Amino acid sequence: MADTISVINPATEELIKEIPVDDSVIIADKVQQARAAQPAWAATPLADKIAAIKTFRDLLVERADSLAATLTAETGKPITQAKNEVLSTPQRIDFFIENVAQVLAAQRVYQEPWQAVPGTGQLEEVITYDPLGVVVNISAWNYPYFVGANVFIPALLTGNAVVYKPSEIAAMTGSEIAALLHESGIPNDIFVPVIGTGLAGATLLEHPIDGVFFTGSYATGQKVAMAAAPQLIKVQLELGGKDPAYVCDDVDVAAVAAGLADGAFYNNGQSCCALERIYVHTDIYEPFVETFVQTVQGFKLGDPTEPDTYLGPLSRKPQISVIEQQLQDAVAKGAQVLCGGQSVHRPGWYFAPTVLTNVTHGMTVMGEETFGPVIGIQRVSDDHEAVALMNDTDYGLTAAVYSSDRARAVGILGQVRSGSAYWNCCDRVSPQLPWTGRNHSGIGSTLSTLGIANFLHPRGWHLKRYRK
Repeated sequence: MADTISVINPATEELIKEIPVDDSVIIADKVQQARAAQPAWAATPLADKIAAIKTFRDLLVERADSLAATLTAETGKPITQAKNEVLSTPQRIDFFIENVAQVLAAQRVYQEPWQAVPGTGQLEEVITYDPLGVVVNISAWNYPYFVGANVFIPALLTGNAVVYKPSEIAAMTGSEIAALLHESGIPNDIFVPVIGTGLAGATLLEHPIDGVFFTGSYATGQKVAMAAAPQLIKVQLELGGKDPAYVCDDVDVAAVAAGLADGAFYNNGQSCCALERIYVHTDIYEPFVETFVQTVQGFKLGDPTEPDTYLGPLSRKPQISVIEQQLQDAVAKGAQVLCGGQSVHRPGWYFAPTVLTNVTHGMTVMGEETFGPVIGIQRVSDDHEAVALMNDTDYGLTAAVYSSDRARAVGILGQVRSGSAYWNCCDRVSPQLPWTGRNHSGIGSTLSTLGIANFLHPRGWHLKRYRK
């Protein structure tokens, strides 16, 4: 295991700092500390837990500028988008705070009536909930506040200890999150950061834990599931997507094109729910493509610290090779590049926003996750063809349909395998709704009340008392 992580600014390729990593001995000690401390935290009144989380929420708002600057420096996320992430996280925190008590509440599901005969009994059946115990949160770099808070906030509120392993690409942000939680009143041995690469995450799974909550790629998610399987613990995997949108022939083309361009290129397409495939009804195909390309060409690419920058550098340099291979394959098979298609010649890991047409499902760009600023637009003849193509994927995270007819859109979406369905919107997450995937997009749910219950074990009580 390496001694340090080198944090590189993706906009300049300059070294920001070296961060010491936790070795296997330190990791073992941290898991043991969390195990020893968890029962006392579980016994802490919910009001006290909520008070600490509220303080954390307030500190996010108070220090949003500096937190966003760190996020931009280490991931290249444009500063406006970074600040939006920090300032939007409190909304999710508020949802968890407002709903945790009802999820934790004991439920009496059955009670026999009393009988007047001595010696007879009354049976009562009750459901209560216990925390899982020690949970490992292996978080993501693309939205470290959103993705992390979806896990560690409900985990802490429900009485769990959290061993938190941020992505090495957002290690500075992960350390700041831990420091803020500790400052807010969460004990150091209840929220325990582990700094390291994927090897540190693998090492964590070698220890006795009660759940692992991972966000990342399908390939790594498989490894996490296999490593956790011998312990028979709760495993939740929030993985990738190849998210489609279908544009029907009855829409306002200009408005829809602008919305879909944002859905495809926000955060450089480095979102699990970013649009990666667009299907357009043949009757409006040409005007849609023309307007879409004009919108994309208007996006400002540049210094992520400037407030009007829309596209900064990619967060991971190796992703440029993935994108280039997909584009080479697509062009060789007949795709047309309408804009972009190459790296930008400047310091940093920049890639021009790219729009492809004449694409087919024989091209990897329409089948494999891109996770970058590339979109393929395919013409379809009718709704039936659109449904077939939308379902032609191993993933199943989100799907969108744009139409002026709600019934038509809902009917189409009902045939598509996805965890989230969008009518006239896309790339959207709500704390009230479960965030969940089908197939290679993962298992389990975050957000909604389901995302709170995931951190609890139900206990069934059979209670019988007798009349003397």
